Amino acid sequence: MKNLAWMIVLLLTVNVAMAQEAPKDSYTLNGDQIDAVLYHDNGVVAQKGSYTKTGKLDGKWLSFNPAGTLTAEAYYNKGQKVGTWTFYNGNTKKEVTYTDSRIGEVTTWTLTDSRVVSN
Repeated sequence: MKNLAWMIVLLLTVNVAMAQEAPKDSYTLNGDQIDAVLYHDNGVVAQKGSYTKTGKLDGKWLSFNPAGTLTAEAYYNKGQKVGTWTFYNGNTKKEVTYTDSRIGEVTTWTLTDSRVVSN
């Protein structure tokens, strides 16, 4: 009877330990691209986006902090930074426009006293 009790405790311990494992980064082939989902150590999604088959970032990429809040929205074209990237940090939103992987324009907004201020 004592051995049976220890077996049950051992099985429950293993099940709890397995249930707390953080998800592993995933890569899925989708046509000519590889879709990626990367995780923080706490199991929350850190980044989502796509690669080309040659390993270059491509398309829309999203970044999240460990609490799961969106921190950045970025765009790539076969490894080159393109378009308008948006960064979020508390009450501040920053838009950075890229052309040929170079910064063209930066606009920052800050929410203060229920008013949006653009710099």
